[in-house]
Amino acid sequence: MLHKMQSMHDGHEAAERSTTGLLTTKEVQALVNVDRSTIYRMAEDGRIPAVKVGRQWRFPAGEIHAWLRGGRVEAADAPTAAAGERPAVSEGSLQALADLMGSALGVMVIITDIAGNPLTPVANPCGLFRAASDTPATLERCIEGWREFGSDPDLVPHFTTSHLGFLCARTFVREGSELTAMVIAGGIAPEEWPPGEEEIRRIAADLGIPWEDLAAHIGEVYRLDDAAKQRIIEILPKLGILISQLSTDTARIQQRLDSIAALVGRTERSRS
Repeated sequence: MLHKMQSMHDGHEAAERSTTGLLTTKEVQALVNVDRSTIYRMAEDGRIPAVKVGRQWRFPAGEIHAWLRGGRVEAADAPTAAAGERPAVSEGSLQALADLMGSALGVMVIITDIAGNPLTPVANPCGLFRAASDTPATLERCIEGWREFGSDPDLVPHFTTSHLGFLCARTFVREGSELTAMVIAGGIAPEEWPPGEEEIRRIAADLGIPWEDLAAHIGEVYRLDDAAKQRIIEILPKLGILISQLSTDTARIQQRLDSIAALVGRTERSRS
């Protein structure tokens, strides 16, 4: 009886979790009432929405609840992308999404592959980033930081400090169970800003630029209150899901076009 009550309690907690959150295997067990090994098999063959980080499976709460309701879940039958593969969405569409989000939220936005390599230019860059981006070292350091984002096992967006001192947060884009890209929002001033002269000198030396040039633009970052920062954390996963869905739809359309082209080719060869 106690075990049953605990299971009901676990299921209630999982059901109440944010639709942008991630469920553990135990929480999914409580929702679907099957054993752990069955959950693993379903995740492996794409029958249940899931992403894998290291050796651990995690389950997007919103998609799990839609799956339980019998709704359309892209991840359940989406083709699995190879590791390091970029989304099937065109570069123009990715840039349009980055521009829209940067403008709407008033922050910098960039979309990268899972290794941190840019898939779009930075949308809505702050003055500090523009001032520093003239040096090759800035892009190298940015890619290093974005690569660290990709290796972070925590799938839930959260703010962290960039090499330029401002705040950034990221969400993942996935294809099937593979993480393929990231949406990164940044250029946001932390609570203690601007930094002191010693820190500005350190950042400038790291990038190989005169510290006076950096200091002249140090105040040109985006200052957001706590509500605006929380809104970014809430919207980022939704944009990641949107890009995942667009990529899946694009890949399916391309597969159908390829099938049609192959069929036409076979028909023409049979007539000749």
